[in-house]
Amino acid sequence: MGSALTVSNPAPLSTLTTMQVGGVPKRIITCTNTEILYSTMAELWDGEDQHQVLAGGSNTVFADDMSDWTIVLVANRGIEIVAEDSESVTVQVQAGHSWDEFVAWAVENDYAGIEAMSGIPGSVGATPVQNVGGYGQEVSQVITQVEFLDQETGELAIKPADFFEFSYRDSALKHGLLGIIGWVEFRLLKLDGLSVPMASGQITQHVGAAYGSQLPLSQIRDSVLELRSSKGMVVKANDPDSVSCGSFFTNPVVSYSKSLEFPEEMQRWSMPDEDQVKLSAGWLIENAGIPKGYGLPGSKAAISNKHALAITNRGGATGQEVLELARLIQERVAARWGINLIPEPNLIGF
Repeated sequence: MGSALTVSNPAPLSTLTTMQVGGVPKRIITCTNTEILYSTMAELWDGEDQHQVLAGGSNTVFADDMSDWTIVLVANRGIEIVAEDSESVTVQVQAGHSWDEFVAWAVENDYAGIEAMSGIPGSVGATPVQNVGGYGQEVSQVITQVEFLDQETGELAIKPADFFEFSYRDSALKHGLLGIIGWVEFRLLKLDGLSVPMASGQITQHVGAAYGSQLPLSQIRDSVLELRSSKGMVVKANDPDSVSCGSFFTNPVVSYSKSLEFPEEMQRWSMPDEDQVKLSAGWLIENAGIPKGYGLPGSKAAISNKHALAITNRGGATGQEVLELARLIQERVAARWGINLIPEPNLIGF
């Protein structure tokens, strides 16, 4: 089993997150397998320490003063095929495993279903929390079950996907279901090296194919990475626009009748529920008078030069500066469009 590695007086949390903000916590506990993770969390739940779970660090913005906080680093890794037939493969992936490394592994082995989610930073265990997705795919489409330690009951159980009540960028884990994920199981398809039918106009337009086409997995992955890179949504050391946590706000979903109140030129997408329409948060932001590259005077936090939906750290920004810019965006969009933008990352310590 081993034991957790605890570091007192550790480095600032800015070194562990893609947004690169956050102060020094009281301690960091690194958990390299599920048993250590579960025992560590159970101890923290029974105690009084403020604590936060962290893995890839791509969806978290920490405050500048984290001196009273304990950080739990989820560092269990591994991919295991647990079932296979002629049509599909069922794969169990440890919570601390890099999501994009898992996508790359699936593409290399000709397993379809997650190829359009290439380039999304973070860990596998974080993906169910907000039902991560991109370019027409969501993890809820391929998750079969999850090993979950319930904070309230102390029960460790394997839960089916519907237990988490997935919806667009949402799940029960964001609405009162408390606990920790140890591993996630996915069912991926064997389609002779082809993707599932593409459900994204952006991708099909990018590759010059018809909507619903099935294309080579590697081609879809490469196209998605190109598109995400053009928006600063793939973390690169030489790209200051990628020093962010990706999309800072979710695209709002409104009723069809409400969507008719917005200009025709605004980008929007249909939803499985025909009475719902997803609006472009980036369009709302830019058309509320906040252009790409905008920052508050004296602040080192700014909107990305490539994508209005991302807040970036231009070098030495504080967590407070990021939060102030986010609040300004929310206020401007609410005043101009009557829409309340919901932050996508976890805001911790504020």
